[in-house]
Amino acid sequence: MSAVAGPVPTALLGDTPERDYASKLRLFNAFARPELRRAVASLGLQPGMRILDAGCGAGCALEWLSEAIEPDGLVVGLDLAAAHVRTARRRASSQTLVLQADLLRLPLRGRSLDLVWAANTINHVRDPGAAVRALSALLRPGGRVALGQSSLLPDMYFAWDARLERLTSEAVRRYYRERYRLREQDLAGVRALVGTLRQAQLRHVTVQTINIERISPLSPADEAYLLEAIFAGTWGERLRPYLAPEDFDALQALCDPSGRNFALRRADFHFLQTFTLAVGEAP
Repeated sequence: MSAVAGPVPTALLGDTPERDYASKLRLFNAFARPELRRAVASLGLQPGMRILDAGCGAGCALEWLSEAIEPDGLVVGLDLAAAHVRTARRRASSQTLVLQADLLRLPLRGRSLDLVWAANTINHVRDPGAAVRALSALLRPGGRVALGQSSLLPDMYFAWDARLERLTSEAVRRYYRERYRLREQDLAGVRALVGTLRQAQLRHVTVQTINIERISPLSPADEAYLLEAIFAGTWGERLRPYLAPEDFDALQALCDPSGRNFALRRADFHFLQTFTLAVGEAP
């Protein structure tokens, strides 16, 4: 699940048609599969529905959505990145259409969909309100927009060291602010999912937050996501300028699979992340 955004000035986190982080998306979807499937199931989808996965990324959710609306329904996946579209097309069924397009320039007919699913997408656009208004214009009367977002609450990685965990999270935010020239408000705006849906004139707004919780021993999918996408892909050397030397060294020791203190194999490892799903209905 990745972002679709406008031209580079309107993209919040550097998304372009050329950017490719499909491997990270596949890792997350394999890791959070049970919880994401639970979120999809909570929508009560029915055969024959027409659904858009806005920001479909590597296409993992396309399969789950298609299963729920077979045999006569239609699922359309849409993403800005050409590499993501190619990956999604390879795994999509013959009844699923995958398009490369901009979220704010949607190539779809208005008032034609029963559901728009957008998971970990809205946090990539500078104007979430404009994005949700564009998506809601695609809905039939009574159709719904479902916005899913990871980590509205702080994640817990190091249950035994809240201080290092806090410093690491702050370092990540500083890194992203500097890399993409963001203000703190730009990163915080995504927390207002309920307000964004209501500002788009959607009604009957509901919200639920699902815990993604893991303890050791971890499954291969869980360990692969945490090690490759987080410990190596999000933290690592890029955080050195944002941490005191002793804190950076402590973090690297916990992230080193060859070390005796590797976090993911500690008996006290306890990971906690949230996935929030906010849903609004078109009048």
